[in-house]
Amino acid sequence: MGFYIRKSVKAGPFRFNLSKSGIGVSAGVPGFRVGTGPRGNYVHLGRNGLYYRATLAGPPSGTAIRQAAAPPVQHHPTRLPDYYHPSDVVLEDVTGSTAFALAPTGGGDVVEQLNAAARWFPWGWLATAVTILIGLLTLPFGLIVWLVLAPVCIWLILNDRARQKVVLFYDVNDKHSTWFDSVVRTWDGLAASQKLWRILRAGAVATTYQFKTNAGASSIISRVNATATTAGPKQLATNIEVPSITAGNSALYFLPDRVLVREGKHFSDMAYRHLAVQAGLTRFIEDSVPPSDALQVDQTWRYVNVKGGPDRRFANNRLLPVMQYAQLDITSPQGLQWQLQVSRRDAAPPLAGALSRAPAAEMPGA
Repeated sequence: MGFYIRKSVKAGPFRFNLSKSGIGVSAGVPGFRVGTGPRGNYVHLGRNGLYYRATLAGPPSGTAIRQAAAPPVQHHPTRLPDYYHPSDVVLEDVTGSTAFALAPTGGGDVVEQLNAAARWFPWGWLATAVTILIGLLTLPFGLIVWLVLAPVCIWLILNDRARQKVVLFYDVNDKHSTWFDSVVRTWDGLAASQKLWRILRAGAVATTYQFKTNAGASSIISRVNATATTAGPKQLATNIEVPSITAGNSALYFLPDRVLVREGKHFSDMAYRHLAVQAGLTRFIEDSVPPSDALQVDQTWRYVNVKGGPDRRFANNRLLPVMQYAQLDITSPQGLQWQLQVSRRDAAPPLAGALSRAPAAEMPGA
């Protein structure tokens, strides 16, 4: 399928290769011990069940994990009609639980490995800076210091690069392969959208004054720019494309067996059986140049009267475009809540449908 992008994965001086006999690893630097490298994780997802197998940094394991059926998720998306910027409107946080509050539900210890990689301090560069400083302060004897400590600094830098990566090899087949390939293909529409935003706060317009000074909007939101890529987190080295959404310091990463949730340097995850994804259309009043791939459905005045016409008490009053965007809601009963606006109207529905069709993994022989 098209979501596979490489047959080997590099983590610092190590290169991991997947073959029929398992995961092989080689070091590109002579004398750099394999035992000091990151763990290589192998995930099989297909007809015979879901397996996580780890090599290096500990004894191998081969535990089969069954994705049990979950009770139906009751999801009631919040409809946010017309928007503008705040003007004495009380806004409430709509971002839900962060990765710090979400308990991992995806299985295996991948989340623990990612958190350890994210927390790893880069001792190599610190040691290099200290070595350079000591050498400069003790010249000409500093040349000897540099000569003796240079190999140590190089070793520490390579070790840092290895420790800051988690290797995750996927072997996806059967219906799981077909499904994840559809997610990656529909992701192209989201990534190609000129603008993507995450809604952080929202509030309803409650008074006539708020209505007049917010271009006649019925709701107000605060949003930040977001990006959609297939790059994955920098701590993860894998052989597949990873559909990713990043907004500020937060991110979602969609893997074949789980959704990774990141807040800063902290990771958690969510099993697809807990995920609810819905798409729709929403209207937004733009006070800047709107994206060219969005549809303008109306216009309104910056300051309006109660009938919707221009409020002539304001000399700088101007017409503003009312745009129609796609809205994508990604939620879970555990508190995950991402509300996204997409400039392309046709980008969100196919992706929501693909994510909602995630097949459940089965126990071997079930």
